Amino acid sequence: MSVVDALHGPVQQPANGPATAAVVLLHGYGSDGNDLIGLAPYFANALPRAVFYAPDGPHALEGSPFGGRQWFSLRNFDPEVLRDDMKMRAKFFESMAGEIDGVAATLNTFLDQILAHHGLAANRLVLLGFSQGTMMSLHVGLRRKQQLGGIVGYSGELLVPERLAAEIKSKPPVVLIHGADDPMIPAVKSQDSAAALTAIGVSCQTHIIPGLQHGIDGTGAQFGAEFMQRVIG
Repeated sequence: MSVVDALHGPVQQPANGPATAAVVLLHGYGSDGNDLIGLAPYFANALPRAVFYAPDGPHALEGSPFGGRQWFSLRNFDPEVLRDDMKMRAKFFESMAGEIDGVAATLNTFLDQILAHHGLAANRLVLLGFSQGTMMSLHVGLRRKQQLGGIVGYSGELLVPERLAAEIKSKPPVVLIHGADDPMIPAVKSQDSAAALTAIGVSCQTHIIPGLQHGIDGTGAQFGAEFMQRVIG
């Protein structure tokens, strides 16, 4: 049987029988897989035959005495400037393109391993991300030749959208969920991302949750569960 070792982190197997679907949960900046695996029992109510993987980002968080992982570095990130200056934000992420593409290759290998290990077709796998994990989910999921079942993105955005039209290889359905009061990544970034995706033919739903900041609440979790039940349930 093939191994799943390109990335490491907690896994929740189906309660009964072999997996007929898979959900890969990608954490946010400075967190790790243990953060999002806590959602797996809730999502398993909608997807009882799914296996849930929550890998740790491949890089340690720089300068943190408390651990934490990241998918790509934000070492030059000034959150106040980049939140308010959209041109500067775009330039920053453009400058990170090489590093992001390198991590994408590792994540693609991990997804291929999961599909092979469980004998699943690509359309039986959903990528679910939070914040930086959403950025990676959209970056990777739309560039895979074999179309995934779907992408769920919480509190994130599509990176360097002007690159996507030339690089997109498949068009899985997408749902973007964002707190209206997010102080870290403005909710308008999900709305802008949805517009960019719709413009190139990707089916994309958007849910902006009033009063929510940078996080996933019960309403957002329900939106995600309903979407996944539709696409891989």
